[in-house]
Parts: sequence; structure tokens; C-alpha cells
Amino acid sequence: MNIKPACLRLLVTSTLCAASLLAAPAVFAHGDGKPQHGGIVRTASDLSFELVAAADGATLYVIDHGKDYDTAGVSGKLTVLNGADKSEADLKPAGGNKLEAKGVKLGSGAKVVAALQTAGKKTVTVRFTVK
Repeated sequence: MNIKPACLRLLVTSTLCAASLLAAPAVFAHGDGKPQHGGIVRTASDLSFELVAAADGATLYVIDHGKDYDTAGVSGKLTVLNGADKSEADLKPAGGNKLEAKGVKLGSGAKVVAALQTAGKKTVTVRFTVK
């Protein structure tokens, strides 16, 4: 069998393109992760946020590419819309990668917006829907 160089180059190029397409989903997968604390996970600005309901409010955990993000110096506000009711609470660092908001209730179907400002003065907005 005699294969011409041009055909061989085409075959090799096609094989490499097909192999890269098969690997692409694994390489580019960067969506909402799995909850580590039983909450709702969303991704914004290359950070993952997990919103967890607490008895007296809500806790927001921040993860940066699989590692805890230090929330010292992070500030923000949590806004909760339960139907026609609206409540707001300040998000305050609670050690490690946690932020806490006191006095809000996360009911089923509630829409939640966390507006944060990092220690580096970057603004991040994350939206959640409670199920």
C-alpha cells in the first residue's frame, strides 16, 4: 500500500483534531461544583460560592479552584426575595472561607443575590434560587 505524503498529513491532522475534541470537555469543564455543606453552589468570577441556610440567617462559603478562599477583608450584602417580601443583611467574614448573614430566611423558591467586594476591591455578584 502506497500512501502519498499529502494524504498521510491529512490523516494525522484529522486524528489529532478528533483527539483534541474528545479531550475538550474534560479540559474546559468549569461550572457549578458539588455542594460540600449541603447548600446551593454557583460560580462567578472564577470563584465558587455555596449558599447554606442557617437557623438565624445564611452562610456563604467561598472556594477558589478547589481551595478555601480567605474571606478576611471581604464585605457584602445578601438580598433575599421571598415572593413579594424582600430582606437584606450584611455579609461578614466568619473565619476561613465563610461569610455570614444574620436575620434572613431562605424559603423554598426564594431568589437570593450576594453582592460582594473582595479585599482587592473587586466586585462580584452571585445569584441563587432556593429549591
